[in-house]
Amino acid sequence: MTENRRIALVSGGNRGIGLEIARQLAEKGITTIVGSRDEEQGRAAAEALPDNVVVRQLDVADEKSVDRLATSIEEEFGRLDILVNNAGIANDRGQRGVDADLDRVREALEANLFGAWRLCEAFIPLMQRHRYGRIVNISSGMGALNDMGGGSPGYRVSKAGLNVLTRILASELRGSGILVNSVCPGWVRTDMGGSGATRSVEEGADTPVWAATLPNNGPTGGFFRDRRPIPW
Repeated sequence: MTENRRIALVSGGNRGIGLEIARQLAEKGITTIVGSRDEEQGRAAAEALPDNVVVRQLDVADEKSVDRLATSIEEEFGRLDILVNNAGIANDRGQRGVDADLDRVREALEANLFGAWRLCEAFIPLMQRHRYGRIVNISSGMGALNDMGGGSPGYRVSKAGLNVLTRILASELRGSGILVNSVCPGWVRTDMGGSGATRSVEEGADTPVWAATLPNNGPTGGFFRDRRPIPW
């Protein structure tokens, strides 16, 4: 199958890095599904994107929403080749681990870890059917144990957990044609990153799109920034 017949899904694809990832994938000729909690907002955001972008309702924290989308994609396209787990939240800036609001921690885990996990479980069988898949987990250097610091405990734990999921799935799927990697887009000027961030959305999307379009002999089970491995 040629690349321009591939099907991709970008969760949280209605704004920021997710929207730019969708644009770049679509410009490569890949049919790209933008998953948005609010479908109308997603459609409005995608108006300026290429014609091969479609928008579907997706709340990664809602199992029924994930199941509906998985059924819809299987019926409409018969496959999913690329999954970019981009949907996520940063809801605990200023919090500390010593006295964290655990409800916020649970909310971060639900969105940043379990949401991605649900999508992986929903779509890996479709990838296995065609012996091809690229799973890209949008992580963060704040989830790296190598230089872990304090603050934002829910966000840090959820992204560290996402990295663990990457390693587990990459190991279990090795040799199947499905490559699974974590990427850190860097500090990007989005609603989450803020206006003082050092990178544009175009720069932030570059490594995720690279990981989403790796050749068959590409890496799996890695953690990347600027297309280069970084410490876990």
